[in-house]
Amino acid sequence: MQKRLIHTYVFLTFFAAAAPVSAQLPADSVKVAQRAASASALTDSALTGSALPDSTLPDSTLTDSAATAMVADEALLDGDGDEATAAAGGNIHKQLKTKFIDGNPLFMSLVALALVLGLAFCIERILCLMMSEVQARRLMADVCQRLEARDVEGAKALCRSTRGPVASVCYHGLLHISQPMEAIERSITNFGGLQVASLEKGCSWIKLFIAMAPSLGFLGTVIGMVMAFDDIQTAGDISPAIVASGMKVALITTIFGIVVALILQLFYSYILSKIEKLTADMEESAITLLDAIQAYKSHD
Repeated sequence: MQKRLIHTYVFLTFFAAAAPVSAQLPADSVKVAQRAASASALTDSALTGSALPDSTLPDSTLTDSAATAMVADEALLDGDGDEATAAAGGNIHKQLKTKFIDGNPLFMSLVALALVLGLAFCIERILCLMMSEVQARRLMADVCQRLEARDVEGAKALCRSTRGPVASVCYHGLLHISQPMEAIERSITNFGGLQVASLEKGCSWIKLFIAMAPSLGFLGTVIGMVMAFDDIQTAGDISPAIVASGMKVALITTIFGIVVALILQLFYSYILSKIEKLTADMEESAITLLDAIQAYKSHD
């Protein structure tokens, strides 16, 4: 069969070169015939299990076949990758759901409740602190400018129309501008302490949930161990299956409790950094205000 195909290919090539121009086959027809012969040779070779010589296949056929195979492989790889990603996402969700159920739903629900309530307090504090932030240096520059112009009421109006603890401290200091400097400084210090306490409102609840989450996990650990010993006593045998069921509950509740505590601790640290920044702005603004009031009084 291979010899017959080779003879046919040689005959077509010789005929195309020797025939008159009017009887010549178009170049495209010759290429089609060559590819058909090569395809037939590949089919016969696959059926008989014999190998074809490299000269049987034209270079163009080999190139087209290799390109087709590469495209098919890439398509299969892309499809497999998408299916693997979707399967991985579904598996993670199923695994979390399974672990939640295996870890004693009662204690796992308490840990989840601690996470939800803790996140609620964290979000409330973060939004409040973000609303309290102002450009303290620009505000103090405007207040000092009005005090230099002897416009105390304008400085008060500016502080009253600006949100945040920095403006509140400045407004409280301007209300006592007619008093001695010691009284003004004492008033600003006391009012600043109240503002700091207001910024820290709700943080005690966040600390409570941070401490409660791992405690609930450890409580689930102890109860899981008790369940394991009860199962051993009931069965009268120490088998790995009996011990594993109780140990699974113990370890899963502990893991989820620690994870919840870590998440809340990250938010709590961010909240503390915000409070520290606002406190520093209040202290800096209070010093600037006292200097401006001192300069204002020196011109009287």
